[in-house]
Amino acid sequence: MLTSKQRAYLRGIASEYETIFQVGKGGVTEAMCKEISEALRKRELIKLRVLDNSGWTAREAADAIAEMTGADVVQVIGSRFVLYKRNPKEPVIEGIPKAK
Repeated sequence: MLTSKQRAYLRGIASEYETIFQVGKGGVTEAMCKEISEALRKRELIKLRVLDNSGWTAREAADAIAEMTGADVVQVIGSRFVLYKRNPKEPVIEGIPKAK
């Protein structure tokens, strides 16, 4: 679970990121979650988007994907959301405030 300071720090980093995954009318699938999990392992922080024709809200998709991948939801704005999952072996993002 992320603290508010950690979320704020990660939101700042994610603001410069491009969207790399889209949830379409196929919804959230197991195959998609495997790809997202792999991307999280390499990048730790990714931005995703929910298309209008998907039938999912950004919050629903973010919560479902986070649960299936073990990630934390950093932010949900409009149709976009940001997920974070720390790579314990090879951390990519440095300087994240420590949890108290």
